[in-house]
Amino acid sequence: MKNRLKSLASVSLLAFAFACGTQQPADAQNPPRSTAGFAPANLNGLALATFAGGCFWAQEEAFEQIKGVKQVVSGYAGGTKANPTYEQVASRTTGHTEAVEIYYDPKVVSFQKLADIFFTASHDPTQLNRQGPDVGPEYRSAAFYRTPEEKQILEATIAKVNAAKQYAGKIVTEVQPLKKFWPAEDYHQGYYRLHPENPYIAHVSAKKVEHVQKEFAKDLKSPL
Repeated sequence: MKNRLKSLASVSLLAFAFACGTQQPADAQNPPRSTAGFAPANLNGLALATFAGGCFWAQEEAFEQIKGVKQVVSGYAGGTKANPTYEQVASRTTGHTEAVEIYYDPKVVSFQKLADIFFTASHDPTQLNRQGPDVGPEYRSAAFYRTPEEKQILEATIAKVNAAKQYAGKIVTEVQPLKKFWPAEDYHQGYYRLHPENPYIAHVSAKKVEHVQKEFAKDLKSPL
């Protein structure tokens, strides 16, 4: 029991020291080129999906690896403030949550498939206003829809996952219409690949990405 408590204390200390977004690179004012980037220049044939599942670093990388996904952008959604900064969102005064916007080819991957990944593998949708070591409404789980059809898919997927009892608790993900997605700062884009040495990436984000890789192995892009 003592060893277990010691282990839990170590994890808690690690989470406090290396929370999502707090460890900016030294050159954050002049960041290296992102491996992900912002919206594709050519949007022909692409559709959009927007999800919030805790720290956007892991969500961006997880969906970036799925076949049919052209680009994933980290940002903020669900709040009221225009052009929010990371610091403003973290202050919990904007109403926003960290989110990712996914540009995908619906001929290759469906919105249903993306929803399945989101609700069953990329994060824990039963955690309220938190995700693992990250606590607060800015890390809440949310799924945004653009059409009535997408709303129906999201609600049906929640019902299906709850019925399957995959989790000990019920899904608490907010399902709401997308009003506006605001891209995050440059240094957040592609952060997972650019900074593998970051302790948060190694100890928290990697586990989420690896879970998606395991559960949706057949849907992954071929290695470069």
